[in-house]
Amino acid sequence: MTFYDRDDELTALNTAFKSSGHAFSVVYGRRRVGKTALLKEFCSGHDHIYFLAAQEAEHRQREKFVEQVADAFDDRIPRIDGWDDAFEYLGEKLATDTVVVVIDEFPYLVDENDSLPSYLQSFVDEHLQDTDSMLVLCGSSVSTMESEVLGHESPLYGRRTGQLDLQPFSFQQAREAIGYDIGDAIRSYSVTGGTPMYLTLFDYDDSLATNIQTRILSPTAVLYNEPEFLLRTELRNPARYMSILEAVALGHTTPNEISGATGIDSGPLSKYLQTLRRLRLIDRKIPVTASAKKSKRSRYHVADEFLRFWFRFVEPNRSSIEEAPQVVFEGTIEPNLSTHTARTFEDICQEAIWEGIRQENLEPYSEVGPWWYGETEIDIVGLAPGDDRILLAECKWTNEPVGHALVDDLRSKTENVRWGSPNRDEQFALFSKSGFVDGLENDLGSDWTLFDLEDLRLLFSR
Repeated sequence: MTFYDRDDELTALNTAFKSSGHAFSVVYGRRRVGKTALLKEFCSGHDHIYFLAAQEAEHRQREKFVEQVADAFDDRIPRIDGWDDAFEYLGEKLATDTVVVVIDEFPYLVDENDSLPSYLQSFVDEHLQDTDSMLVLCGSSVSTMESEVLGHESPLYGRRTGQLDLQPFSFQQAREAIGYDIGDAIRSYSVTGGTPMYLTLFDYDDSLATNIQTRILSPTAVLYNEPEFLLRTELRNPARYMSILEAVALGHTTPNEISGATGIDSGPLSKYLQTLRRLRLIDRKIPVTASAKKSKRSRYHVADEFLRFWFRFVEPNRSSIEEAPQVVFEGTIEPNLSTHTARTFEDICQEAIWEGIRQENLEPYSEVGPWWYGETEIDIVGLAPGDDRILLAECKWTNEPVGHALVDDLRSKTENVRWGSPNRDEQFALFSKSGFVDGLENDLGSDWTLFDLEDLRLLFSR
């Protein structure tokens, strides 16, 4: 599999290893986000020990770890009675050699022995810190990594020298892997999202329709059961969580709507939502002008495009897909894919605004996000408090060019956004899949910026 992007993360790991003294890095993030691929790429340039933990008995985990260490140093496998002995043995070897030591899926070891962080604390304090070697702990269970490695109560707290919270690819990063033109790339991204494994399972010599039918709707395809597998590895009883994700994917975004769609009372629901947020499966959004702590106008969204696609189109139609996948695609997915993509397009346009700010094509804004109040919504609003400047933008994934009607509509909404002074500087932007009617740009002043798909392609390729 081709290794894509992650240049910044590789640089951070290499810099940490090459700096004087020891290094202790923590790499964590959702499953399938590419942590193992990143660490293997990093290790390929250095003397290293790479240990991938498995869900098995503690004594087998320990035996395999010691075998890996002995093999790396061409040594006889010693007799080891506990993890303290295992790390003592590793410490002896690092006293004379500079090595990268990676323990991948560290949470599996903690599941079998919750004293592992204490043993590692002793190893770091008594052995690692006197070397130029590097220890990397990696895990997909975000909750375990945050509590057992990064948390205040962990014996390892304060000992790490660096950490990487690995995120899915943004659209701009994913473009390297998506072999379609800009329009189909956006459609495809709305299906796979930025998770590297999902991106690379598609064959971009095939059409998007073919990829959906063969890589997702086929009961033998990896992605057909992927979300269910993902939840079962994180949660003991995933049924209610799946019903919440399906409700959110189908457009029930407020707590009251989710409760009504799932039949889960508001008390228990809040705990389920909190767990899904901790697992990074849903996001809580508020209007960009509101306070994150005080606002009661929260909306929830599925945090991954592929999960949103799967819970919207696959999970509700599992029985029909088993019998007639092509009928489901042609009758349910294909007619509604444009609506599904429109939601993704808004996120991509928000990404484009940040990129435009970085490239100095747009004025700087410190906060960018959606805005709504009652029935009035604006796709993207940017705030620059220091300059008393606001950006208001709309995104249209439609087959018709955008004209004056959208301009007038956006202007009419501006007075509803109560932010800044009465004399604030108002800037506007429009994003359109199908471009703009002839002469629109000439009719607008310098406070308007228009983006069609070609503009986005150029922006993201710089």
